[in-house]
Amino acid sequence: MNNKILQRRGFGRLVLAGALLFGAATAFVRPAHAADEAPDALVKRLSTDVLETIKADTSIKAGDVNKIMVLVDSKIMPNVNFQRMTASAVGPAWRQATPEQQKKLQEEFKTLLVRTYAGALDQVSDQTVTVRPFRGSPEDTEVLIRTEVKGRGDPVQLDYRLEKTPGQGGGWKVYNFNVLGVWLVDTYRTQFSQEINARGIDGLIAALAARNKGNNGKS
Repeated sequence: MNNKILQRRGFGRLVLAGALLFGAATAFVRPAHAADEAPDALVKRLSTDVLETIKADTSIKAGDVNKIMVLVDSKIMPNVNFQRMTASAVGPAWRQATPEQQKKLQEEFKTLLVRTYAGALDQVSDQTVTVRPFRGSPEDTEVLIRTEVKGRGDPVQLDYRLEKTPGQGGGWKVYNFNVLGVWLVDTYRTQFSQEINARGIDGLIAALAARNKGNNGKS
């Protein structure tokens, strides 16, 4: 599975790793009114805090996959609509997948993301995040938040797509990222559709599982 994002090494890869782990900030600061927090304020708070979290934790910086996975399960998933993210990556075939297949796809996709980008975290040093001006309205249910990450070299644009979710524990949740002009979900959709066309849903699950077993987080 070729990945255009992985071909853009260095700072862009680091930024995407930070994006995937941005929800770690909730381990330290999560306001009581988080469900009512504006989407740009949410992104700013979490993006800034996660950089400090990574800098302060040597095992996360070193790419400790087990520790990162615990962090993802406990802190990131509440801030991401990962079912929507996985469904979008799988494409139309998601609707034909059984509940068990959908569960396995989410598990393997999450593992793929963590293992693929864990190795970039050792590059975190003096990066800072700036949220670009955002004008939303109370009626918005989906928004695009643009940020800029500054550090070594030229600034890198990192965009988030968020949706507003109802009910208790709701609020704004991320369902896609854009780094260096490449949307994460769209990139994987191209890869996944090729596998599904060749081998079906079970074939995709098997391919993801095999890749995860062989991926040490440094690729």
